[in-house]
Amino acid sequence: MKKRYLQAASLYLLLFVGVLGCVDHELPEEQIPEPTSLTAAPFANGLRFPIGMDVDDKGNLWVSEAGTGKDDGAIVMITPGGQKTTVLEGFKSAKGNEAVEGISHVLYDKGTLFILHGIEGKLYIADVSNFKAGDLPMALNLIPFEEHGPFVKSFSFTDPLNSNLYGLTLGPDGHLYMTDAGANAIFKRDKNTKEFTFFAKIPDVAPKTDAVATGIVFDGTKFLVSTLSGGPFFENSAKIFEVSTSGVVKIYRENFTTLTHLTLTAGKKPLVISLAKFDLKLGEFTPFSGTVRNESGDVLLDNQMMPTDIKRSGPKEFYLLSYALGTVQKLTY
Repeated sequence: MKKRYLQAASLYLLLFVGVLGCVDHELPEEQIPEPTSLTAAPFANGLRFPIGMDVDDKGNLWVSEAGTGKDDGAIVMITPGGQKTTVLEGFKSAKGNEAVEGISHVLYDKGTLFILHGIEGKLYIADVSNFKAGDLPMALNLIPFEEHGPFVKSFSFTDPLNSNLYGLTLGPDGHLYMTDAGANAIFKRDKNTKEFTFFAKIPDVAPKTDAVATGIVFDGTKFLVSTLSGGPFFENSAKIFEVSTSGVVKIYRENFTTLTHLTLTAGKKPLVISLAKFDLKLGEFTPFSGTVRNESGDVLLDNQMMPTDIKRSGPKEFYLLSYALGTVQKLTY
């Protein structure tokens, strides 16, 4: 059941029932203190169930929208001044009983936008180097893609077979690493050969409780992976795993709840986002119970409504995405 939640656009994200890596761009190294609290300010709104985002070298945000379930998933670019422009539209978006399913996370790298589509099992690769604010949308049928879902399912990690490509990051030598929230595994795409291979398996977070791997980042020496944990989403059941460059997995930190993504501070410490607390009696997520926390579990920002992605955009600045509200906030300290 828990896979279904993340199986959505990644997850109705678990929007009420009950879920891009993306890479954090390098900034000048300096002694910057770690945040002890964060202040949030509105930045953008009107997004349709957004799941993931990345920041390019000009400060533009690239955001994935799950859409409304009518094959209207889209990629939107938002300038530092807040101007929104649709980049691609018409991605498969299906509304099920529990969620809108479709695009998951995105990653921007030197003019190329990598787009994961969880339920299609596809990696779209769009050249957006010449795209500007105000341009007409690019033609989706001209965007090349690679189909990886069948390969993931060939490992038979789950019964029934399941795949939901979800988060992605750049690792050593520029290779692409992707989490699969259905198979609870990490896969590698070789930068040069484009070969797609199995890299690591994320273990259950508790007996009979799947990890549900969500976000992934690379801190220069190891990968860090956030986990949602499977339904019914018990408090303190989610973990952060660390994965070596050779694929060895171990627990990095634990006692978290419903982690949907993570990012790195300027000091390369992880900040994680918790989607929400799950009310076992009502069988639903508690509104505005999401948080941003540091690796010790300290709350840096509370009262958030189903956050699904966080990205660092400056030495002491981050963007935070809300799936439920369709908003982006700018966080500072």
